[in-house]
Amino acid sequence: MENEPKKSQKQKGIKPWAYGASLIVVAALSIGGTVAVTNANDDNDEVQKPLNSSESSVTVNTEDFEKLQAVYDTLMSDYYQGVEGETLIEGAITGMTESVGDPYTQYLDVEESSSLDESISASFEGIGAEVMKQGDNVMIVSPIAGSPAEKAGLQPNDIILKAGDQELTGMNLNEAVSHIRGEKGSEVVLSIRRGDSTFEVTLVRDTIPVETVVYQLDEENPTIGYIAITSFSSPTYDDLVAAINDLRNQGAESFVFDVRQNPGGLLNAGMSISNLFLENGDTILQTQEKDQEPVSIVADDATMGDFKVTEPAVLLVDEGSASASEILAGAVNESGNVKLIGTKTFGKGTVQNVAAFNDNSELKITIAKWLTPSGKWINEKGITPTIEVALPDYANLLIIDGSKTYQLGDVSEEVKNLEKVLDALGYSVDTIDGYFNEATQKTVSQFQIDKKLSVDGKVTGETATKLVESLRKLIDENDTQYEAAIKELQSTKPND
Repeated sequence: MENEPKKSQKQKGIKPWAYGASLIVVAALSIGGTVAVTNANDDNDEVQKPLNSSESSVTVNTEDFEKLQAVYDTLMSDYYQGVEGETLIEGAITGMTESVGDPYTQYLDVEESSSLDESISASFEGIGAEVMKQGDNVMIVSPIAGSPAEKAGLQPNDIILKAGDQELTGMNLNEAVSHIRGEKGSEVVLSIRRGDSTFEVTLVRDTIPVETVVYQLDEENPTIGYIAITSFSSPTYDDLVAAINDLRNQGAESFVFDVRQNPGGLLNAGMSISNLFLENGDTILQTQEKDQEPVSIVADDATMGDFKVTEPAVLLVDEGSASASEILAGAVNESGNVKLIGTKTFGKGTVQNVAAFNDNSELKITIAKWLTPSGKWINEKGITPTIEVALPDYANLLIIDGSKTYQLGDVSEEVKNLEKVLDALGYSVDTIDGYFNEATQKTVSQFQIDKKLSVDGKVTGETATKLVESLRKLIDENDTQYEAAIKELQSTKPND
């Protein structure tokens, strides 16, 4: 797919406050400074419920609050250094939300709340990745398309151990994110653990434009349209409809839809987009609140739009497809008979809402499970594709840290990874063993000659960058999952 992708530019609820627009993909603020949720004011949806509402009050044990008061009073009066009362209160609230053991339930202070309330349709500055808390670790759910994180080769399930000299393990998620995000042009060195390997990568933060739909005709099969949905935000439905219409006008007779590496977004966007593939009244998903029976949410052309995809279609998914992407996958597969192609999805099967305090801080809280149309809860399990297809093994190789120098005599796992990269690019080495010997040096020199680089047989700086770029190009040109999607659509095309 060498054509330049084009970029295009909308339910049935359970509770107005809970389901206005509030499917949050991950617990974390995006490292860029936003998460996949907006206040959706343009849609006149109510997202936040003030926490001083009597509706949210429950009976509590007075003695428990007396204990809290006693701890507060003692710290304020006897702690050997000065302490702010507000700091103690904020800490107590944070402790309560963390104690439930749910990575998607968080207390957000005023600054964090401000970041959360940014619309996902706007651009933001950072490295561009959605993250969540996994035990004591900060884990990447998915890098955002076109972001520094994606270009650097960061992948779903990568663990961020350090940002600069700051250890992140065991840290509050919001605090960890504050060490990672930052202004455009600033650098951050991340220590990453992937499987059994650990490596460092230097990223230059940038403005992350959030364009949620990219599309083009397949170059070799111009009757097949390709549409990637990178997140689910307020404009995504309209952008998607525009993309489909444009591709139809260009001659598209079938479609590959792609939500790989899409961490999710707004519930209403996910439902409206699911509605494109379903008949009126078909089940999109079920939701189940505390102590309640599941409730079905169905396709509704009157509220979700009557535009339909009538052509043959498939949907690409992978381990970075989460939340709203999984709602779409479950709906179109179980209710719309659309085949899923790729690898098992992330497995995020809960719904969050944001409720506001009077001081503009917020509580992000898990309020329900969501189930597929058939009633499956995919949380921490994911959705298995109809046709399982993995990318080539080299798609999972580690990135090469250009700030380091790999040269003759070095022995390490990083050198072994480097040898695998060279081998994947057609520059074979004698043995992939992690030893930078003379044969490895000769191979590196040949790569430098071919790429018109300074020839010294060492891997650092520009040579490392060019190796990573070449590997990414190789992966793009050998997208086995996309190839399987094309093959599937061709097999269903009626004979002329």
